[in-house]
Amino acid sequence: MQTLFSIGIIFVLGAFMKWVSSKLRLLNVVGYLLLGFIIGPEVLGLIDHHFIENTQIITELSLSLIAVLVGANLKYHIIKKVWKQIAVVSFFETLFTFIFISSSFYLLFHFLGLGFAEEKRLPLALLFGGLASATAPATILAVVHELKAKGNFSSFLLSVVAADNAIALIIFSFIVTATSSIMGTNGFSFSSMFSVFWIIILSILLGAAGAIISELIDRIFINQPTMKTTSTLGMIFIVYSLSEQWGLEPLFSSLVMGVVMANLSHEFCLVKKEFDNHLKDIIFLLFFTLSAMHLNVNFLLTMPLVIMVYVFFRILGKITGVWVGAKMSGANQHIQNYLGLALFPQAGIAIGLALSLEHETGFELMAPIILNIIIATTLVHELLGPLFTTYVLKKSGECNQDEYKEKEDSCTL
Repeated sequence: MQTLFSIGIIFVLGAFMKWVSSKLRLLNVVGYLLLGFIIGPEVLGLIDHHFIENTQIITELSLSLIAVLVGANLKYHIIKKVWKQIAVVSFFETLFTFIFISSSFYLLFHFLGLGFAEEKRLPLALLFGGLASATAPATILAVVHELKAKGNFSSFLLSVVAADNAIALIIFSFIVTATSSIMGTNGFSFSSMFSVFWIIILSILLGAAGAIISELIDRIFINQPTMKTTSTLGMIFIVYSLSEQWGLEPLFSSLVMGVVMANLSHEFCLVKKEFDNHLKDIIFLLFFTLSAMHLNVNFLLTMPLVIMVYVFFRILGKITGVWVGAKMSGANQHIQNYLGLALFPQAGIAIGLALSLEHETGFELMAPIILNIIIATTLVHELLGPLFTTYVLKKSGECNQDEYKEKEDSCTL
């Protein structure tokens, strides 16, 4: 009864917060984060710790859908002419971000005051580097839709975000395995690192198989988009849970499933539209509100330097990496100069990865600290990120709000 009451409180207040966010011209995700912080244990206490500790199923459900939507942006008919540029730019911006964050946290370890012993220095630096690589697809997609931006740059941006998160998930998988070995009693093990390759491969196969099965099921429900949406959601949850049960990477399996479904099925856009119209707001409301409830105020007040270092070196890594990748791949000048700034937002995937550490053996003490830092920096990224992304999109000249009419059945964006 108490759990259902808490969810009811979140839904009712979430509706009001969405209304307030629109009046203040804030993205919904920012409003949801603020709502979770206010009604959580740290401020008003309308939601207690017991509820928060028993919401793993909501977190996993939300993450599975977010990951699928991320992957769905990698559509071959859109990126076929520039896929090499997308791959190179995505690789270098994630790599440079990882290097910049890991190096800064390692070198400034004693000044940041994280409160951990010296042996945690390298693991913490690597974990933060892995987390920093991810970008917020929901935020950037929301800005693109709000500005009605449509063109080569907008498509390139969304594709880079999808590829960026795929690479970030792979990097993070290796980092968790490596840091587990470093902190373990047996030391670093190449065999454990090699096993990650098999985990990634099997995760890809599971995601692809789930997409194919989902497509076959959808063919039964011809001209019934609601039934297709229901069966697709079921397959998404099955793939995520099987990946987790078999010790694979559930987020990566879901992302691959999104890529395959978007390219395999001509009607997946109809399923996505059903999700956008009926489920997206509920999922984002629950996920971001619950995530913010983990925030510890006392921690934030004692570690402002950590937040500043993370935000500064992350965007520096994104901008530098994009410039290098764009130069090497021959991308146009606007991508070289501005795409990195548009990748400033960070939210769902990073928070999800930080939350996943709470269930990893050996990370029990580190996970809460890492999660608080990621949530705190998310507030910064989500408040400033939309402004940067909006600026870049307007500079691209693709925001033709007066002339562009959104087609009801369009699946190209």
